[in-house]
Amino acid sequence: MICDVLIIKDGLPLLSKSFSKSSNVKNVLSEVDDLLMISGFFSALNSFSDSFEDLGTIRELKLSNNSLKLSFLKDPVVPDLIFLASYDKSSELVDVQVFLKRISRLFLKEFDIHQITHWNGRLNSFKSFETVMEQCVKNEQKKEDKEYDNQVLDWIKSFETNKDVISQQEDENNMEELEPDYFNFIPIFTTSKKINPKHYLTGDISCQVYETIDGQKNINQITEEVNTEHKKVYNICKNLVKMGFISFN
Repeated sequence: MICDVLIIKDGLPLLSKSFSKSSNVKNVLSEVDDLLMISGFFSALNSFSDSFEDLGTIRELKLSNNSLKLSFLKDPVVPDLIFLASYDKSSELVDVQVFLKRISRLFLKEFDIHQITHWNGRLNSFKSFETVMEQCVKNEQKKEDKEYDNQVLDWIKSFETNKDVISQQEDENNMEELEPDYFNFIPIFTTSKKINPKHYLTGDISCQVYETIDGQKNINQITEEVNTEHKKVYNICKNLVKMGFISFN
């Protein structure tokens, strides 16, 4: 996800906004006292690369003492105008570059070149643009969440061999391997609440069994609640174990 956005003009912080809500990650651009020094450093870094054509343009920077990466975009229209974003491992460089290009286009659409080139150095001069950046970050997060959900869906489908989670034939084969006291087993969740397996299960019984699992009821109690066979509940739970959603206590 995008954690911070910084716009630099002539080595000065024109606009800075932090979007990270995690207390576990220190945002490299969130300290106001350091913005002047950071802006000057990154501006000088980009100027250095411009001095040597063979080096190319800086696109990404990784600091050894921080889990975040930094991506740069130098605006081709306004001289010494740099767009910078910090992001975590859930985002790819190419996506962050597209994000910065979008921010750049919207910024130049919101403010004319005269306003930018004659900026007086005040940090609140372009504060109204924060709302635009917030919407762009939200859109980026929605896209990442959708891609993640699609990956989970593909992973879940790889376990399915037919429309029913447990076929009758699998029930019969698995019954030969059932432990004598399997009805005392208690299924407990092992997955994050972000993943909702109910969206990927097929068959009413499978969904009912999943909804009844609470980490307290054993196979026998779940069977009585959903009004089905013990072997059916046990085999559904075994399939959920294979999929990584639950384990047996």
